[in-house]
Amino acid sequence: MNIEEIRDYCLAKPGVTEDMPFGEDTLVFRVGEKLFLLTSISRSSQFNVKCDPELAVELRERNSEVQPGYHMNKKHWNTVHTDGNLTRKQLCDMIDHSYDLVLKSLPKKVQNEIADL
Repeated sequence: MNIEEIRDYCLAKPGVTEDMPFGEDTLVFRVGEKLFLLTSISRSSQFNVKCDPELAVELRERNSEVQPGYHMNKKHWNTVHTDGNLTRKQLCDMIDHSYDLVLKSLPKKVQNEIADL
């Protein structure tokens, strides 16, 4: 997946917004104002996603393309390299997992508003 495909995939999800709060090189995707994916425009062959801590360790052990989150809480975030052996489905599954984790952490009222979109 390239950065345009990642962007399109993220923005197709309900309630997702994008911004660049960390400067002109870091594109951030949010659901309900909370981050679920970050990517560098200049290093677009990788992105950071939130992950359940146990699954994060498992993914890192199985895939050299998945590493502890760069400049993030390494317990809860993975950096995923898209230029390796991971399939599009695997990459989308990681994005979906991150989105779902963040969505479930939002107040029920916000979750319901997003579900109604």
